[in-house]
Amino acid sequence: MIDIIHVYSDEHLKIIRELFLEYNNWLGIDLKFQNFHEEYANLPGDYSEPDGTLILILHDDLPAACAALRKFSDGICELKRMYVRQKFRGKGIGNKILITLIDDARSKGYNKIRLDTLPFMKEAISLYRSFGFLEIEPYRYNPVEGALYFELELK
Repeated sequence: MIDIIHVYSDEHLKIIRELFLEYNNWLGIDLKFQNFHEEYANLPGDYSEPDGTLILILHDDLPAACAALRKFSDGICELKRMYVRQKFRGKGIGNKILITLIDDARSKGYNKIRLDTLPFMKEAISLYRSFGFLEIEPYRYNPVEGALYFELELK
């Protein structure tokens, strides 16, 4: 069973911190250009209500994934830190994350969701495209060669 938890408690924040570190290590790049260490230290930070969302996904009561939204600019939010642990991939968790965050973005009054991703994340890129995300020009700095940028218009 898949449960999606909107994170407010210290207990859930502790698990989110573990998942964020795991995500950072899995990427294999230094996220200093995104101020990752400051973001991590200040969690939930920009992912706090009312403009943001931070979710923890449990699969059979085990921490399986995380994702977040934060305000980018008026009417636009950014999807960040979407990560599904290896052993939980292929179970529909990515779909549930996007459904939840798209609903959250709409309820917060956002008109668009943006994200950036890396070319080796083929499954994630396919998932984003299947939800209607379209590739756009870079909207922020990312030094990783081949970084891709996507946007979804919320209707």
